Amino acid sequence: MEAREQRRLQIRGLHHVTIICSSLERTVGFYRDVLGLRLVKETVNPDDPNARHYFFGDAAGTPGTLLSFFEYPHMEPGRQGVGATHHVALCVESEEELEGWRQWLASQGVPCTEVLDRTYFKSIYLRDPDGHVVEIASRGPGFAVDEELGGRLNTPS
Repeated sequence: MEAREQRRLQIRGLHHVTIICSSLERTVGFYRDVLGLRLVKETVNPDDPNARHYFFGDAAGTPGTLLSFFEYPHMEPGRQGVGATHHVALCVESEEELEGWRQWLASQGVPCTEVLDRTYFKSIYLRDPDGHVVEIASRGPGFAVDEELGGRLNTPS
């Protein structure tokens, strides 16, 4: 590919993540009713019209805010390993908001971790009804913060 053509081809960000669930009713109960995501679209999987496909995100269904779910109630539970996704991270503005989420989740009977310092952000971890790991992470301080692990910030040349 020529350098000029390659410059026109640019990934603009994350569009959506698709997750397999066993029950869309339980998934709606968790992602909409507990986490507060908007149920944007109820449709079917275009590659498998027998499978329901729901999208959650912001009020406008903006790419970058979307989680989608295929419902396959009879599939075997997944296993962690190469080729699997470890977790999905959702963003909040501050550490104070994370503490509010911990209290809300506890009131809803959803166990989660303490607030963890991840150097670049703070976060909590929990599991959805199918056992997927969900992280709720603060926006900052960001990846430009100094660290003791020997990492470096990769910036464009």
